[in-house]
Amino acid sequence: MRIGIVAPPWLRVPPSGYGGIESVVDSLAREFAAAGHDVLLAAAEGSMCPVDQVPGIPARQLTGLGTSIDELAQSVLAHEALSGVDIIHDHTLAGPLSRHRPPGIPLVTTAHGPLAGAFRTLYRAIAMHAPLIAIARHQAVAAPEVRIRQVIHHGIDAAAVPVGSGDGGYACFLGRMHPDKGLHQAIEIAREADVPLRIAARVQGDCECEYFESVIKPLLQPPVEFLGELTTREKYELLGGAVALLNPIQWPEPFGMVMIEAMAAGTPVVATLRGSAPEIIEDGSTGFLRSGNRQLATALQQAETLDRARCRKVTETYFSAERMAEEHLRLFAEVIDHQPGRRGSPVPAR
Repeated sequence: MRIGIVAPPWLRVPPSGYGGIESVVDSLAREFAAAGHDVLLAAAEGSMCPVDQVPGIPARQLTGLGTSIDELAQSVLAHEALSGVDIIHDHTLAGPLSRHRPPGIPLVTTAHGPLAGAFRTLYRAIAMHAPLIAIARHQAVAAPEVRIRQVIHHGIDAAAVPVGSGDGGYACFLGRMHPDKGLHQAIEIAREADVPLRIAARVQGDCECEYFESVIKPLLQPPVEFLGELTTREKYELLGGAVALLNPIQWPEPFGMVMIEAMAAGTPVVATLRGSAPEIIEDGSTGFLRSGNRQLATALQQAETLDRARCRKVTETYFSAERMAEEHLRLFAEVIDHQPGRRGSPVPAR
């Protein structure tokens, strides 16, 4: 198959630090290519993913992160350049809504955000014209009127993640500096459990800066340490040394990449019982799922009893990049084969 991939326009692929969607796009592109397919990636200029890329797509300003004008501009450039592929896999929200698409080429899109709430109408419209992939079952269940073609969990190349010993004597928190991520709660939980906490978080935009300055900064006293945003290598070192990843999310997160990254490093996850966490974490085996700070603090104290080898094994088995890519490729083949006017099977891998 000749597969065109459209990434969001704000971060390079792979990202140098924060960037869950971009990490997934990078893994998919590499796995598709490794399986013998031709891949053409439309991503921000300067992306280092080792596949062919659409030239001339500028990196957008992070200050405009999430704005539809950037996605629409990306869509026009990307879809024009992908006119010769067999299928387009679009990871943006605005792109699948655009009519500026190559005629006769099927498009599949992945919903990386919530399907309910304000997004319900948009995704319902998208799903009427393009197969829609959900990244977790709970995400799909939240909006039953949105037609989901398939649920495909994210994956990670565990071989690229060093297995840590967890002997650092601390818990860690990774994510954006946003109230939904539960950093305030993580600090309270770590203090109640009497476990040092190391925080790696990006601070971007007025909302996140205000949250950091007014809520988090006053709490940054030993044994709580703020590290800022880390590189990929630094992130895995932090995860590998931690007794646990503390992930007290405060919203129904569609999928938490940081949880499978932690497990790949052999680190169990202590998380709130919300969103995708029950689909990722085996309670009492690869982590603990609890409600309320007190219960989470007790669970954090017990994290050292969990089997780190089991965490790694689960990631390699159920959340591998290879498994993720194989599920996508099977879906792509079905979509291409059922494209109106097409006869026979899609172009096979070399």
